[in-house]
Amino acid sequence: MGLTAATGPALPAIRTTAQMTEAKFRQAAWTYFVYGVIYWVTALSLQLRVFVARGSVFWFAIGALIAVGFPWLLARRRAWFERWVLSRRDFARIVAVLVAVRALLVARIAIKGAETLRMPGIGGGVPTDPAGAWVMTLVALATAVMLARAAWAPEAAAE
Repeated sequence: MGLTAATGPALPAIRTTAQMTEAKFRQAAWTYFVYGVIYWVTALSLQLRVFVARGSVFWFAIGALIAVGFPWLLARRRAWFERWVLSRRDFARIVAVLVAVRALLVARIAIKGAETLRMPGIGGGVPTDPAGAWVMTLVALATAVMLARAAWAPEAAAE
């Protein structure tokens, strides 16, 4: 029941800064995974309905690798990645900024409409639905916030 005879109710465990930072990175990884899957499914839908027979399986494979690979790199420290490429914190910062820029660009599409020569809308050149663009903007913005939250979280003190 959580009570002991001598001390009363049990206190919740105290989490260290390192544990809280790790939890934020795991949350950011899951958020990016959901973001990646949503964008991948949206791109596949556009490919099948708008850009029929113009695409390449190569780009969908790259998108799937990004949707799965980025969260894998964010979820926990990878010594080889941090030694040879970037620290996980710097990687998260770069991805957070890129996702935030993506949110701004999609918001621009929601406000101004799609540029018909660059992104034909469903139905033969009609701009895409602004409501869908706003949903994608919110998804990207939420992802950028979660990534930034992890990337700029306080670091644990060196032991």
